Formats: sequence, structure tokens, C-alpha cells
Amino acid sequence: MICNPDRNHRRSIRLKGYDYSQVGCYFITICTHNREMSFGNVVDGLMKLNEYGKMVANTWNDLPNHNHNIQMDNFVIMPNHVHGVIVINDVGTDTVGAGSEPTPTKKKHKHHGLPEIIRQFKTFSARRINKIRQSPDIHVWQRNYFEHIIRNENEMNRIRKYISENSSKWDMDN
Repeated sequence: MICNPDRNHRRSIRLKGYDYSQVGCYFITICTHNREMSFGNVVDGLMKLNEYGKMVANTWNDLPNHNHNIQMDNFVIMPNHVHGVIVINDVGTDTVGAGSEPTPTKKKHKHHGLPEIIRQFKTFSARRINKIRQSPDIHVWQRNYFEHIIRNENEMNRIRKYISENSSKWDMDN
């Protein structure tokens, strides 16, 4: 067998030199493995989550309990992908509200960057789904994810609208 060293080499799609643990808003999209329709169905423009979709929602909503420097903004689960906005706040405090000042009595927590937060989300949700379907080690998510650094309020508003309208436009999606 001939060994191809480039075969398993993945090219990073992250912005070179950018610190994904810094304060900011990040739009993410994560697709299911092989784009499988795993999380429910869109019926009359509304997403109806199945048991796996509900597990994904619970895992997403639980992330701030493990990452005290984040807030979850708009989020939608579709049959074969999710879209969401994660806000990373000041890494010096455990507060998640904008404009809060750190106080000496606040407990310090370890803060993770976006790649680690996404890894947690994918790992925790996949484990929970695989436990339900009694099939350990089956892929739930694709290998990577898409991220976009949100640069201003207009962009944030467009992304929030896109996320909110995603299920109503499902029938037009290829």
C-alpha cells in the first residue's frame, strides 16, 4: 500500500491568525453527517423536532452552563443542520450580560474559544443521541463547521432574520 501523507490532512477553513476566543459574535452552521435528515421535519414552514432534535436543542441551551463567557443568541434546528449565533463575552469575568463589570467576589472560570465550544456541542449532543438510539460511535455531525465573524449590528440583524426565517424557506432549499 502506498502511503499518501496528504490524504488525511485537513485544510483549516478558519481565518488565519484570528483569535476565536476573543470577544465577539459568531454565526455558525453545522451539518449532520452525510446531510442525513436526523432532527425532525419541516411541516407548513415550521420545524417539528423529533427526539434527536430536542436533544440537540437541550445541548445548545446547556452550553452557557459549561462556558461562563458565552451567550446564546438566535438558533434554529433544521432536519439536517443547525444555525446559531454564539456571543463570546469578556474572558475576565463569569458574567454573560453586556456591560457588566467584574467584581472581586466573582469566581473565575476557564474560558474556551469557539472551536472548543463547537467541539463540546457536537460531542455532547452526539453522545446523547447515540445513547438514545443505542448505537455508540455513530457519526451525527459532519467533520467541520462553518463560522462567520459578525462584524456589526446590520450584519447581526440580517443573520438573526435569516435564522428566524430558515424553516419557512425550507421548501425552497436545495
